[in-house]
Amino acid sequence: MLHVFRAHAKWIWWLVVPAFLIWFVYLGQSGLGNNGPITPGSTIAQVNGTKVTYRDWLQLREQAIQRAQQQSSGQLSLDDEQRVEDDAFNDMVNDILLQQEYKKRDITITDQEIQQAALEEPPPQILQDPQFQTEGQFDLNKYRRYLSSPIAKESGIRLQLEQYYRGQLPREKLFEQIASQVYVTDAQLWRAWQDTHDSAQVSFVRFDPQSIPDSAVHVSAAEIQQYFNDHKAEFADRPGRAVVTLATILRPVTKADSDRVYQHALALRKEIEGGAKFDDVAKRESADSASAVKGGYLGRVTKGQFVKPFDSAAFALKPGDLSMPVLTQFGYHIIKVDEHKGDTIAVRHILLRIQQGDSTAAISDRRADSLSHAANLETPAEFDVLTKKLGLNTARVDVTEGEALTIGGHDVPDVSAWAFTAKVGETSDLIDADNAYYMARLDSLTPGGKPTLASMTGDIRSELIRQKKLDMLLPKAQQISDAYAKGQTFDQAAKAAGLTVSQSPAFSRVTPVPDIGQANEVVGTAFGLPTGSVSEPVKSSSAVYVLKVDRRVDADRAAWQKQKDQQRTQLLQRLRQQRVQEYLADLHQSAKIEDHRKQIEQQNRTAQS
Repeated sequence: MLHVFRAHAKWIWWLVVPAFLIWFVYLGQSGLGNNGPITPGSTIAQVNGTKVTYRDWLQLREQAIQRAQQQSSGQLSLDDEQRVEDDAFNDMVNDILLQQEYKKRDITITDQEIQQAALEEPPPQILQDPQFQTEGQFDLNKYRRYLSSPIAKESGIRLQLEQYYRGQLPREKLFEQIASQVYVTDAQLWRAWQDTHDSAQVSFVRFDPQSIPDSAVHVSAAEIQQYFNDHKAEFADRPGRAVVTLATILRPVTKADSDRVYQHALALRKEIEGGAKFDDVAKRESADSASAVKGGYLGRVTKGQFVKPFDSAAFALKPGDLSMPVLTQFGYHIIKVDEHKGDTIAVRHILLRIQQGDSTAAISDRRADSLSHAANLETPAEFDVLTKKLGLNTARVDVTEGEALTIGGHDVPDVSAWAFTAKVGETSDLIDADNAYYMARLDSLTPGGKPTLASMTGDIRSELIRQKKLDMLLPKAQQISDAYAKGQTFDQAAKAAGLTVSQSPAFSRVTPVPDIGQANEVVGTAFGLPTGSVSEPVKSSSAVYVLKVDRRVDADRAAWQKQKDQQRTQLLQRLRQQRVQEYLADLHQSAKIEDHRKQIEQQNRTAQS
C-alpha cells in the first residue's frame, strides 16, 4: 500500500497541517515560563494567555520547513527559512485566535456536517488531482467511488478529510457570521459605477516643491517633537537594521559558456524529438527544481505572466510543439505547450542555467577557498586584511530585517537572515550563490521595535520640509487663479507666472493620471467644478495645482441598469472578503501576543558559544 500512499501524499500532507495546528493548540501546551534554562516546556509565545511551548513550536517549524523543501525540491536559503518560519508563526497565531473565536461564539461542527462536506465539497487539492478528473474536469462520482473503496480506508484518507473539515468548517461558519450583514444598495452600486465611468479632462499648472531648496525651509526641534507626539500612534514598528561589509567573488560567464549551454539545450531538444519523454528529460535536466519534479509543468497561465522572451515564445507554439532554446535572464529554456484554450495555455519548460566553465570556475573556487578561512578570524580587522590580500572589492551595505539583500539586481542569499542572529564583528560563512561567492562581516546592528524620536527625526524633518514647501507655493498658485478671475486666459495667467499649461488625458475618479496622481484632491476637484471653470489652488501630497475643467462626461445610467445584478454579485463578494480580512486584522491587532522566539534563540546561541 506504500505506493498508494505516496501517490496521494501531496494532498494528504496538505490536509494534515490544519489538524496538526488544532492538535498543538489544544493538546501541546505545557509551557513553564521563560525564566531559567530553555526546556521543551518553556513558553516561546502566548496569544491572549494561550501558551505555546518550545517543543510544540519546534515541531511546527520543522513541519513548515519540510513542506517548503518538498515544494521547492531543493535546499532552502537562510532567508527562505526565516520567511517560512515567520509565516508559520503568523499562521499559528491566527489559528489560535480563530479557535478562541469559535469558543466565544459557540461554533461547533457535527459529524453529519463533516460527512456532507466530504461528499459534496472536496478540498481544492483534491479538485485538482488528475485521478479524480474526467476529460480535464473534476468528476464528483469518481471521487465518491474512491471514498467508499477499501483503498481510501486503508490509506487513512477518510480520517485526514475528517480532520481537515473539523478545521475548515468552523472557519466557514465564522466568516459567514462576519460577512452576512454586508449589503449593497442601488445607490452604492450607482456611485461605484460612476467612479469608473464618469470621465473628466483638465488643463493644469503644477507647482513642484522640488523648485524650493531644502535650505530655504527651517524646521525647529520643537516642531519635530510636536509632530512626533501628535503622530506617535501612527508609526509602525520598525524592522531591525544592520550594516555589513560584503566581500564578493564574481562568477562571470563567457560567450563560450553560453554557447556550451545552448548546444546542450539543442541536444536535449533532439533527444525529445527522437522519442524521449519531455517529463523525464525535465526531471533529469531542468534547473527549475520546483517545476522539474512535475515534468517541467508550470501550470495554466495567461499571456503576460512570464518574462517577455519566454512569454512570446510560449504563446507562439502549437500544442505538442517544442521551442528552440529561448534565452532569458534565467538561462536557456526549452518550452512545450500541452494545450491552448482561448488566452490560456498549459505549459512546460526545461531550464538550463548558464554557468561558468571548468577553467574559469576553478579560478573563482580557489579564491573562494582562500576567503572561506575568514570564517574563523578572531578580529574584524583580519577580515579587511584578508580581503585586501585577495584583491577583493568590499562594500558596506544596509540590511533590513525580514528582507533578503539585493545588490545590482542579484539576490545575495543568507546575509540578511544571518546578520540578525550574529554578533557585531562576527564574520559569516562563505555563501555560494549562482552569480558569485559572498562573505559578510557584521559592523553594526540596530534592533527593530517601536520608533523613537531619535530614529524618526530624519523622516519627520523631511515630511515637515515637504509640507512647508507646499504651503510656500500656495501664494504663487493663487496669483494664477486671481489673474484668471480678472479676465486673463488660463494660458496667459500661467505664462505671466513663467509656467506652462499641461493637458491631461480623460480619466475617471479611480484612474491614475500622469503628473497628477490617483484618487487625490486634484482628481476630486476635477469632478467637483463646473466645466470651463478654474479652481483655487489645490494642494496634494506631492505638489500644488491650479486646474481648468475642459470636459466632463457623465456615466450612462441605462448601461448601468443592464449590468446591475452582475455588479452587485461581484461587489458583494469583494466587500465580504474585505470585511473578513478587516475582522481578522482587528482580531490580530487587539490580541495580546508575546513572541519570545528571538530571546530564546539568543539564549540558545549564548549557551552553545
